[in-house]
Amino acid sequence: MEHDMQQGMDSLEAMVIVVLFLAFLFYPLAAALTSLKFRPWPLYRCFLWGFGIFSIALVITGPLAEFAQGNFVGHMWTHLLLGMLAPLLLVLAMPMKLLLRSLPVPLARKVSWLLKSKPFQLLSNPITALILNIGGLYVLYLTSLFEWMHQSSIVYLIVHLHVFLAGYLFTASIIYIDITAHRLSFLFRSIILIVSLAAHKILAKRIYADPPAGVPGDQGEVGGQVMYYGGDFVELVLIIILCYQWYKATAPRKSESVEEG
Repeated sequence: MEHDMQQGMDSLEAMVIVVLFLAFLFYPLAAALTSLKFRPWPLYRCFLWGFGIFSIALVITGPLAEFAQGNFVGHMWTHLLLGMLAPLLLVLAMPMKLLLRSLPVPLARKVSWLLKSKPFQLLSNPITALILNIGGLYVLYLTSLFEWMHQSSIVYLIVHLHVFLAGYLFTASIIYIDITAHRLSFLFRSIILIVSLAAHKILAKRIYADPPAGVPGDQGEVGGQVMYYGGDFVELVLIIILCYQWYKATAPRKSESVEEG
C-alpha cells in the first residue's frame, strides 16, 4: 500500500509540475502579446507571478516537499507557502485582468459575466472565503483528515488544492487588486481580516497543545509555532495593503485641497 501511495504521489507530482510550468510560461507570453495592443503590462507583475508559481512548486517537489511528507514542521511550512504566500503573490500579479486582456472580446465578455454571476459572487464573498479558508484548516487539523491525506494520493491532492484555492479566494476578497465581483466596505473587510487572523492564531495554539493524530508532540509544538509566527509577514502585508487602499480611497484629492485653500 505504501508503494502504491508513493507511485500515486509521483504521478500527481509530475502532473502538477507540468501545469505549473505551463502557467509560468503563459503568463509572461500573454503579458508580452497584450502589451503590443494595450498599455504595457508591468514587468514586476511577471516577477510576482513567477515567485508565486515557484512557491507552489516548492510544496510539490524538492527537499521541502520530501521533508513535509514525513515531518509536521515541514508540512506547516508548506501550508504557509501554499495557503498564504503563493496566493498573495498571484493575486498581486492580477491574472484575471491579464486573462481578459488576452481573450477575444466575445469570450472576455462571457468570462466577465461569469465573474459577476450570483454563484461566483457568493463564493467570492469575504465571509464565504473565510469559512472555506480558515474553516478548512480547522477540519484538516482537528479531524482525521490530516492522517487520511497521508494514506491517499487523491486526498493529498484535494487537500492541497483546497488550501491554495481557499487562500487565493480569501486574499482576493480582502484586497481588491484584481478584477472582483464585489465592492464591499473597507470596514467590513477589515473585520473579516481580524476574525481570520484571530482564528488562525487560535488554531495554531490548539495544534501546539494537542497535535493532530499521528503527529509527535515535539513536532506539533514546533509546527504550531511555525503556524502562529510564520504567517505574520503575509498577514502584515495584507493589513498594509488594505490600510493603504482605505487611506487612498478616503484621502482628500489635491484639487479639493486647493479649492478649500
